[in-house]
Amino acid sequence: MSRPVVEMPAPEDDPFGPYLTLERRHWAALAASRPDTLDSETLSRLRGIDDPTDSDEVREVYVALTELVHLYVARTGELFRDSHAFLGLSGRRTPFVIGVAGSVAVGKSTTSRLLQELLRRGPGNPKVDLVTTDGFLHDNVTLTEMGLLDRKGFPESFDRRALVRFVMDVKSGKPEVTAPVYSHLAYDILPRERVVVRQPDILIVEGLNVLQPARRRADGTTGLAVSDFFDFSVYVDASDANVRSWYLTRFKRLRETAFRDPQSYFVRFSEMSEEQALARAGQIWDTINGPNLALNIKPTRGRATAILRKSADHQVTWVRIRKI
Repeated sequence: MSRPVVEMPAPEDDPFGPYLTLERRHWAALAASRPDTLDSETLSRLRGIDDPTDSDEVREVYVALTELVHLYVARTGELFRDSHAFLGLSGRRTPFVIGVAGSVAVGKSTTSRLLQELLRRGPGNPKVDLVTTDGFLHDNVTLTEMGLLDRKGFPESFDRRALVRFVMDVKSGKPEVTAPVYSHLAYDILPRERVVVRQPDILIVEGLNVLQPARRRADGTTGLAVSDFFDFSVYVDASDANVRSWYLTRFKRLRETAFRDPQSYFVRFSEMSEEQALARAGQIWDTINGPNLALNIKPTRGRATAILRKSADHQVTWVRIRKI
């Protein structure tokens, strides 16, 4: 049974605008004939810290989203086949690429992992790889030299050229492509570790700023952006107040767990009083994560194929799907 809608749906759509908005109960009905869900053990493994996503959420939100992605995958494959036949080309179909964007603490990592798991179970059991853009952050030494250590997560803190090259290589069918690995424990890139991607059927790229268009160069020209290679994209959305609250809740939980590890970059927060630590977390949000959301992340929301809007209880209340 669908949960009651907690939050009012999006403003009434412009009938000639690019999006169709569906309240949760209408969206859930699209997958009513597909009772697929995930067992509790799998769901627990995929959820982020304090993320309440349950089997109802999977069935009512993510099954329908996965079905829509399958349609895009199939149609994109048909276009690839037909265009190659027209051009007299042959070769293996290149990967379908999905971008997942949203704020810190909004739940985009859980969304990405759920999509990966459900897509893997789809027709033909495709190979689905997931890569986060954290690995393409400049390392802390470089960020310090650039004066950007306190702006980690802003677009300029990433090696955007390397990220574009990585996705381009995967998308073009290169047999093996590697990406750097980021450690949230060390709060830095792990120099001797790489993640290897070998010709997946579907690649999910998750990150704060993955929907940004190409930046204009000093000479007025523009290059490529990672979003240029997406076949489908998802923006995980919520009010600023809710995301800030979730960030503080997650920070508090991490302070009680991961931050207590002596190897953690944030071990100092576990040594503060709870009041001091949460005050510092609020300052970090208000000076770094909040401004990044307002200036860089949220403005890309309208570029997504699908927007999932969450309410205060972290449940999706409406979905917007791009029509054009």
